[in-house]
Amino acid sequence: MFKDRKPISTIHGADPRKLSEVVKRLATEADSDGPGGIGETSTANSGWLGAASPKGYYDVTDQIDVRGLDLLNSDSSLGDARTLFNRSKPFALAGGRVNTDLDGSERRIDWVESDTDEQLMLYIPFQSTLRVHTLQITSLPPKDLDQEGGDAVMRPKTLHLYTNRAHVLGFEEAEDLAATQTIVLQPQDWDGGTGTAKVELRFVKFQKVSSLVLFVSDGHGEGERVRIDRVRIVGEKGEKRELGRLEKIGDEPGE
Repeated sequence: MFKDRKPISTIHGADPRKLSEVVKRLATEADSDGPGGIGETSTANSGWLGAASPKGYYDVTDQIDVRGLDLLNSDSSLGDARTLFNRSKPFALAGGRVNTDLDGSERRIDWVESDTDEQLMLYIPFQSTLRVHTLQITSLPPKDLDQEGGDAVMRPKTLHLYTNRAHVLGFEEAEDLAATQTIVLQPQDWDGGTGTAKVELRFVKFQKVSSLVLFVSDGHGEGERVRIDRVRIVGEKGEKRELGRLEKIGDEPGE
């Protein structure tokens, strides 16, 4: 058995038990260790992940219909909705400089920040019906800047999720609707290495999901800007849907 072109185990003769043990060990390592180490996995389909996927579930971010993405209250001088689903590792984790305006060197922008306040509204339509188990949200505010006062850049704190909406929600509309699930992230939920929080959902409520609306209503701290670098969807793929025929699902006839 080889890993990274190097022999790691040798089995002599027909020994099904030993072969099974080696295969199981390699499968476990593949689930937990990506090319970047534990907590930085990748797959051929979806690219960089900020954390390992739960056993039995997979990164299904490639099922997003990128043409239908929408993002409200984002700073137009930074990234857009597609930036959040970039396959690559966030530039802030790759050792690159991201604040280089004064010395004239290139500025690499691959993240999103809120604009007029700390709220963000993200609409995510899918190409197929999904069973969504977990969201991975990566947020990497700069550590070398003064984070005191109103200019502080924060990580998301309170998330409201809405399923199967036909379009993005307005902020007032979202506040008047009951969310499918509301999650309050704690500072300890963010991985110290990758800046990623694993948001486990109430799986029974996310069984036939054709779209998600993610509403970030506030952030950790006293600032007025929230930053998100990456979003990943973890779960199971379902049936392909006919794009352009997404129906809004409501509780009342005609809703």
